[in-house]
Amino acid sequence: MPSIMADWGLHGLLSPLLPDTSSWRPRPEPTIAILGSLALLFIWYCYRVGSGQAAPASHQQGVPTEERCPRRALRGDAVNQRLYRSLRDYAKRYSWSGMNRLHKGIRDQAHYQLGERLAIQKPSTFYLPDLPSAPYFPRESQRHDVEILELSFAAILREFEGIAWDFAPGTPIPRGWTINANPGWHSYYLYRQGECMAQNCRSCPWTYRALSALRTFVSANRFGNACFSVLQPGTVLPGTYGPTNTRVRCHLGLKVPSSCELVVGGEPQCWSEGYCLLVDDSFLHTTAHNGSPTDGPRVIFIVDLWHPNVAGPERQALDYIFAPGR
Repeated sequence: MPSIMADWGLHGLLSPLLPDTSSWRPRPEPTIAILGSLALLFIWYCYRVGSGQAAPASHQQGVPTEERCPRRALRGDAVNQRLYRSLRDYAKRYSWSGMNRLHKGIRDQAHYQLGERLAIQKPSTFYLPDLPSAPYFPRESQRHDVEILELSFAAILREFEGIAWDFAPGTPIPRGWTINANPGWHSYYLYRQGECMAQNCRSCPWTYRALSALRTFVSANRFGNACFSVLQPGTVLPGTYGPTNTRVRCHLGLKVPSSCELVVGGEPQCWSEGYCLLVDDSFLHTTAHNGSPTDGPRVIFIVDLWHPNVAGPERQALDYIFAPGR
C-alpha cells in the first residue's frame, strides 16, 4: 500500500505531462541561430560605422599604380598633382620599387603640412613620412662629410676672407653676393637650389673641392644649397620652416661671436669655429646675433646633406621630381 501511494506523489501526478528527459540531448539549432544573429548584428554595426567615413583607398604593396592611387586627395591641388605626375614618370622610366614612402608623402601633403596651424615641424614644400625627426642630429650620422668639412676649415675660411667685404648698409654689393629678406643677412652661394654658381665656385676652388668630396651633398635638386652665410650684429631672423625634412643642414662655424644663438624646435644651440652643427631646418627655427658692432659678423658655411634615413632610390626619385627648373 505505501508503494502504491508513493506512485501518486507529485512526480507521479506530473510525469505524464513532462517530456522524457532520459533521452534529451542539446540540439544545435538554437546555438546556430544565436550565432547567426550576432554575426548579422556585427555586420550591421560595421556598415553603420563605415558609412560615416570615407574608406581609404588601397594599393598593392610596392606597386602603386594610377588606377589604385587615391586621386581624391590630389584633386584641386595642382602642386600635388604635378608631383604625382613626376613620380609616375620616374617610375615608368625606372621602377616603382622603393617608392611607397614617396607615394604616401605626395598623396597626403595637405595633411602633413597642416595648413596655417602652428607646429614645431612643418616643412613648407615637401614632407617625407616615417623619417626619424629631431631638431639636431649627432655628428656620427654624417661622420664622413663632417670630417671633410672640418679638415677643410682653414681653406674655407681663407677663401671667405678673399671674397668678404665690409657689409655696411649702403655699400655697393660685390658680384656674387646676395642680400636676403633681412638687410643684415647676406649669402654667397656656390650651389643654389641645385644649380652650381660657376663663377662663385671658381672664386673658391678649395671650398668647391671640399664639396666635391662629400658623399651626401644634395647637389641635384631644389633642396640643395651650399653658401657662406653672414649675419650682422643686431640682426634677428624670425621663426621659419625649411622646405623639406629630407635634408640635414650642416653649419660649419667660421667666425662666431659669443652673442650668437640658434634655436631649432625650441632647443637653443650655438656654433663653434671649426666645427659642424647638423640641423633639421624643417623644424621652426630662429637665428640671432645679439652682439655689438665691435663683435663683427657671424659667418658660417652651410651645406645641405641628405637625411641619413632617405634611401638611395628615394634620393634618385627626389632629384628627378624636384630637379632645378622642373
